[in-house]
Amino acid sequence: MLISIVLFSAMDSIVKWLGGSYPTHQIMFFRCAVAMVPIVVIITMRGGISLLRIQEPFLLSLRCLLGITAMGFAFYAFSLMRLADGLAILHTTPLFMTVLSIMFLKERVGLHRWAAVMAGFIGMTIVVRPGNSMFESGSFYMLLAAFCISCTTILIRHLSIRSDPVNLTFYFTMSGVLISSIAIFFLGWQAPEGRDWAFFIAVGFLGGMAQYLMNVSYRQAQISMVSPLKYLSIGFGGMIAYFVWSELPDLQSLVGISIIIACGLYTLHRELFHNRK
Repeated sequence: MLISIVLFSAMDSIVKWLGGSYPTHQIMFFRCAVAMVPIVVIITMRGGISLLRIQEPFLLSLRCLLGITAMGFAFYAFSLMRLADGLAILHTTPLFMTVLSIMFLKERVGLHRWAAVMAGFIGMTIVVRPGNSMFESGSFYMLLAAFCISCTTILIRHLSIRSDPVNLTFYFTMSGVLISSIAIFFLGWQAPEGRDWAFFIAVGFLGGMAQYLMNVSYRQAQISMVSPLKYLSIGFGGMIAYFVWSELPDLQSLVGISIIIACGLYTLHRELFHNRK
């Protein structure tokens, strides 16, 4: 999970860089098309096509659709907002997951977790700064991405019990190739220039390996044990943003980010405590 987080942070920074000059659907195409190369190599080394047996087609399709939707919203939002702010909003996923687990998994949530969820959403509001500027700043799209990721994570938790991590990664990535190819057909293509080719390729390679390693971590450890590591990406992303774009979160963003991190970690802690009872 730690390696996955480092790779995802590097990928997000490149996505932000490319997003200022290229359309989102084109970045998504490279993210998925290039990622197919290491994925196919892994499949070949680990037993071939037998790994691609589909166990639950409906849930797998839903996971792919929600994952690609989240990618599109997040990639577009990164081109509009500060990297650290965007990553902080993405990390409201444990809060959304708690609410979703109540609605669909019928989990019982105690007072402590409810308080953490409410405080976390307050922190999110501080970072998002609701208003008409939500659309211009990208905050609204990042919120949608966070919600979709929450749904996806719950599905991965279920699917990874019976399916190999490379199976989930393959079908998600293949879906991204197909959907982004259709978008390119209708919305057009902008030829990359010079070193941008290297950046596009890096997005695909980093994203593919990070996705695979994340799925491996979910299969080998409880999600509540590895998920807290994800918050390190805010620090990694913030450092990259400072050195590349001289971005520094203002005081309001720092307050909101701190609340989101604290509440997200506490929510995961309470989930682990609940599972041990």
